[in-house]
Amino acid sequence: MAVVTDIIRVAETRVDPLRLNVVVTGQSVQLTMYTTTWCGYCYRLKTMLKTAGIAYAEVDIEQDPAAAEFVSSANGGNRTVPTVKFSDGSTQTNPSLRDVKAKLAELVA
Repeated sequence: MAVVTDIIRVAETRVDPLRLNVVVTGQSVQLTMYTTTWCGYCYRLKTMLKTAGIAYAEVDIEQDPAAAEFVSSANGGNRTVPTVKFSDGSTQTNPSLRDVKAKLAELVA
């Protein structure tokens, strides 16, 4: 079962090229993070996203077989978490905060 934490609202985007700070308000951009409860990398990315003010939906792949299959298909048969899915359908596996911010900036540009 998916646990929705929040949704980003996007209308205006400004990107600080040195720090890659993405400032968003307005229309919805969905960011879904596939995780497990025991994954330290997941915990780290969730903490960084929260600190950066980036909202996301979280899905525990151990509780959702369809999510586990999706993660496996996105990672060459491996159930690697965190896997992040963006509103355009693209994914990143164990991304840095910088990678996530860059992709979000691309989506709202």
